[in-house]
This record gives sequence, structure tokens and C-alpha cells, in this order.
Amino acid sequence: MTTEQGLIFLTMGASLALFAWGKIRYDIIAMMAMFSVVIIGAIEPNDALACFGHPAVITVAAVLVISRGLQNSGVVDLLAQQINPFTYRATTHVGMLTGVVTALSAFMNNVGALALMMPVTLTTAAKRGRPASVLLMPLAFGSILGGLMTMIGTPPNIIISVYREEIGRGPFAMFDYMPVGGVVALVGVVYISAVGWRFVPWKQRASKRASKLFEINEYISQVKITENSRLIGGELGLAEELSTDELVIVGLVRGESKVMHPRRSHILEENDILIIRSDPKRLKEVINKYGLKVVTASGYTLDELESANVRIAELVVAADSPLVGRTAVALRKMTLEGVSLLALAHRGTPLRSRLRQRRFDSGDMILVQGDNQALDDAIDELRLIPLAERDVNIGRPNRIKRAVTIFSLSIFASAMGWLPAAFAFGLAIIGYIATGLIAVRNLYKDIEWPVIVLIAGMIPVGYSFENSGCADLVANGMLNLTDGWPPWLILGALMMLTMLLSDIINNSATALVMAPLGYKIAEGLQVNVDAFLMGVAVAASCAFLTPIGHQSNTLVMGPGGYNFKDYWRMGLPLDFIIVIVGVFMISKVWPL
Repeated sequence: MTTEQGLIFLTMGASLALFAWGKIRYDIIAMMAMFSVVIIGAIEPNDALACFGHPAVITVAAVLVISRGLQNSGVVDLLAQQINPFTYRATTHVGMLTGVVTALSAFMNNVGALALMMPVTLTTAAKRGRPASVLLMPLAFGSILGGLMTMIGTPPNIIISVYREEIGRGPFAMFDYMPVGGVVALVGVVYISAVGWRFVPWKQRASKRASKLFEINEYISQVKITENSRLIGGELGLAEELSTDELVIVGLVRGESKVMHPRRSHILEENDILIIRSDPKRLKEVINKYGLKVVTASGYTLDELESANVRIAELVVAADSPLVGRTAVALRKMTLEGVSLLALAHRGTPLRSRLRQRRFDSGDMILVQGDNQALDDAIDELRLIPLAERDVNIGRPNRIKRAVTIFSLSIFASAMGWLPAAFAFGLAIIGYIATGLIAVRNLYKDIEWPVIVLIAGMIPVGYSFENSGCADLVANGMLNLTDGWPPWLILGALMMLTMLLSDIINNSATALVMAPLGYKIAEGLQVNVDAFLMGVAVAASCAFLTPIGHQSNTLVMGPGGYNFKDYWRMGLPLDFIIVIVGVFMISKVWPL
């Protein structure tokens, strides 16, 4: 092993450890890894920077924009409305939701498809009296399975397609994944619908409304400003700041007037009654400190905190939300004081104290109060997923027709080889802009930039792994370890290794690392390279054992009330099913 190879292995090992640690955002880790291989001298700086224009990067970004166009047309909402008749029996309820999100995920971003279906899932769960936990994990797994079916279904498929072209075999076409991925997805959905959901714990607490989950009524009190209060003459916002996280003012009563979610610029007067959110254990300290008198100690319901222009919303923080890593103070500033935090739950566990200093994380459930328009804007701009159905966007039939037609033409052009995928989908975006399905001002809003940077940063690392001979060393080691094994068994082992890696790091990073390894192993065995590339593509997307392996798993953890161990109860049998079915189908479609 050369010094350069040793440094590359060290860089990749450190990167994988940081990915698994999860304390540093994955795009930052990718950039650190890219700079490392440039400093080592394994790749030229200009070549590394050129990877930001790599076809895989452009295609992934384009698919994310197209997903928004499909959502704006109303086609997804139209499909969601057809689910209700199939929700009477648990099996058909799970099967229909999982099947719909699987189908959607084949042609749009799988996290986007999950986000659209979550409110439908929670609403139908409440209507049928079923725990949300029984439905949300199957929904998340279905969104992952759907990505296996087409080249644009998931970033690993795009990465493997482009890698195949780089090694001189031409890219995988749009539907080259369907014979294997389609069968794997179908079998997976059947397993989830018939058997898998029964392994999920029936967590009744996960299906309760936010008032039960957060017990918010115990934290809402009425206090009166007495003549000796130090708050008289000051702005409402100053009262919150002085309290240093001890209270949040959610309403103001002055005489016969009652204002919910009052502006922070309100000047407080004697005898004003404040409706506050405060820890009951700290309430006495608050009233003594600021000259207040308790009017009502507790007992408010969520409905009483709403008005004609103000409402309460239960939301989930998406992985690409600008709120990730920021605090409740940032939430108020980013919404121009239009939205305030009432409660927060991390991984299904309510956090009781110091809410304003807590930093939001992907998958956190939050309970917020805000002006109607400010809340709607926050949901869209801050990538927050509502846990209740909003107004249905069925759209006009001609909008749906235009959206589907433009998208179908771009898929057809790519599938026929007339245009590279990046160009075909770029033209589709232009068509969506021209027909009003996407506003120019929102063109880049739905691109998940951390994922784009991750892919662009890890591509040079993948190149250095292969060009330096590191991939050959690992491949030869695996071949020596599996000497005498039949090729199909080695393919299965490679898929299992890839799936385990994808359970702890981002699936795009997994595909970029494992693609060269699969290629080298196939060359060493002198078997069909396409079979091993297809195996890596299928396995890289299948992260079912942990909530951190895929964003879909993370998003349902809080609303479903899941623990880490809950995922492998349904996910481990699914992993084995996918490997068995995947190896069988690959051997038939891409003979070894």
C-alpha cells in the first residue's frame, strides 16, 4: 500500500465515521473529504471543482424542481383523495398508502412524496381509530422502495447510471431499473401490507393530538399585570426577553378585547391579562419576579389559543429545513414575528424546559402559533411538514394534464436516448415555468442544496478511491475472503454490505463509494459488471434498519413515536427479502 492510498483510506474512514456520528452535517463532511483528497494530490483542484457540474449533480437538482411542479399541479392531491374508501381494513389501509407513495416515489423525490402523504395518513388514521405508528413506518419504507424503479427515483440510481457511462458502458436508461427495482418494490409492498406492519408497535401515544403529546394545557396560564409590575409601559416582546425563556406570551386580554398571538410591539398596561406558556414549576418565580397575579393556573385547550386570523399547527422539521441547527428565536425572526414556538418534541419525546435555547433537528415535531398567512408562508419557506391536511390542491384538469404531459415527454426523450437526462429534465423545468407550474422566484427553493453539495463533494473522493488503486485493494481482499463462492453469493454479500453502510451514512455517499468496488469485484470475477452495478444501486437506496439511514425514516420517527429498535423489527426481514429477490432478478435480467 502506498502512502497516497493510506491517506485516501484514512480520509474515507474518517468521513464514514463522521457520517455515522451525525453531529456534523453531511455536506460539510463531503466538502472536508473533497479538500482532503485534493491536498493529498489524489485529484487536481480544477477536476474536483468541475464535479459541481457533474451530470449526476445536475440531474438530481432537476428532479427536485420537477417534483415541485408536479405538486403544484394538484396531481398528487388528486391521487391522495382516492384513498379513503380503502381505509376500513388495516391491511388495505396500509397497502393503499404504501402503494401510492411507492408509485409517486418512482417519478418524484421520495421525501417529497412522503411529506405529501403524511397528512393524509394521519387524518385517515384518526378517522379509523388506528395508531399513526402502524401506518407511518410502512409509508416511509414505501417511499424508499419506490425510488428503486426508475433512474430518477433516487439519487443512487442517477449516480450509478452516470458511473456506468464513465466506465465506457453507456448510462443506464430511465427504465433499465424497472425489471429488478419494480419487482423488488412490488414484493416489498406486499410484505409490508400483509405482514410487515404487524411488527410495528401499536403506539397509541403517537396518534394523539399535540395537546396530549405535549400536555400543553398544563403550561398555559392567565396572569394579570398588577400596579407594581415592572412590565407596565414596556413592549410585550421585552417581557419575553426579560423572562429568558421562562414564558411565551400567546394572548393578550385588555378589557373586552382579546388578541391571540399579539405583536411584540404591544405596550403593556396595568390590568392587562397575559395568556402565557410557562413551565408550571417556574410559574411562581415568574409572577413574583415581574409583579403578576395568577388569574387561571392552567386548563387552556388548543382551540382557545386560536382566533379568526390565528391558528395552531403541528409540524415536522424536514431535513433540508433552514431551521435545522437554529433556535426558536430564529423561527420568530425568519417569520417576521408571525410564528412562535409553543412546544417541541425530539424523537417523540416532549422537551419541557428552555425551549428558546433548544436547536431544531431533522424530524423534530413542533407546535406553533401564528397568523394564518405567516404560518402558510413558514410551512413553504422553512420546509415544515404539516401533520394535518391543508386545503386540498386538486388543481384544474388542464394544469394536471400539462404537468403530466411535459414530464412524460422528458422521460420519453431520456428513455429513448434522444437527450441526456440532465438536458431532458432541464427542458421539462423550462416547460413548467412557461406554463406557470413553477414560479421563477421559487425555481431554486426546492433544490435540497446539502444533498447537491454532498454528491458534488463525494464524487472526487470516489474518483480518488478508484484511480489510486484503493478500490482494487478492497476488491481483491473481498475476492480472497470469498474465494470459492459462486458469483451470485458474492453479489448478495456485496448488497448486504452496501445496505448496512447505507443504514449509517447518506445513500448517495454509499453509492459513490460502493460503485467502484462493485465494478472491480465484477472484473475480478470476470462476470457481468452490470449485475454488480445494479446490485449496488438497489442496495444503496435500501436503508430500513435505522432512523438515520434515510430522511424518510427520520421524518416519521417523531410523529410515529418510534425508537431505534422499532425500525429493524420490520426492516430486517425486508432487507433479507430484498437481497433474495434482488439477486434472483438481477441474475435473470443481467445474467452473471
